[in-house]
Amino acid sequence: MMAPLGDTTLQSLPESQLQAVPATEREVLRCESCKLVQFRNAADTCRRCKKSLLPEQPKVEAVIALVPEPAARTAEGGLQVATAVRDLRHVRNLSQRQLAARMGVPRTYISKIENGKAMPTLSSLDRLARALQVDISALLRDAPTRHQDETAVLMGDPFLAEIAKYAAHLNATQKSIFLNHVRELAQGRTRRSA
Repeated sequence: MMAPLGDTTLQSLPESQLQAVPATEREVLRCESCKLVQFRNAADTCRRCKKSLLPEQPKVEAVIALVPEPAARTAEGGLQVATAVRDLRHVRNLSQRQLAARMGVPRTYISKIENGKAMPTLSSLDRLARALQVDISALLRDAPTRHQDETAVLMGDPFLAEIAKYAAHLNATQKSIFLNHVRELAQGRTRRSA
């Protein structure tokens, strides 16, 4: 908050009298954390508590992601097999050990692939694709394209499309409660069918 310079002590000014300072004068701000009134510095930080003097922007809450957001793009722009394997493994709720068991390879091999330390051979890519229950082309596409394709498949289901419309309006607590109810329903069906 800004206050005019003058004979009055800045600390004693009520909040309602704080106003913008003309461009010819130095700008005075009040720290929201420690309430110290001070001149604006180049770093826009408080001299006492070192917190930002700029007002915080409100955080925009993201819509429930039906498919996890892809990891940041790599600078090389080449094939992103490592990211594809990691993303698909997470979507399928598989651990590295479970994926390795499906492929019949050591867990460390999956870790090396996901960390970009090993590039799988064509036969390994085929086994990876079968273990992840995807087409081999899904491992070779870039992450944004793969994410869009998976989201389109999920949103093709009318039930999930309807839920997604309402999910955007839920807060974190409501989302958690909703997901717990869905899990309970899914477990109830699994128990009945077993």
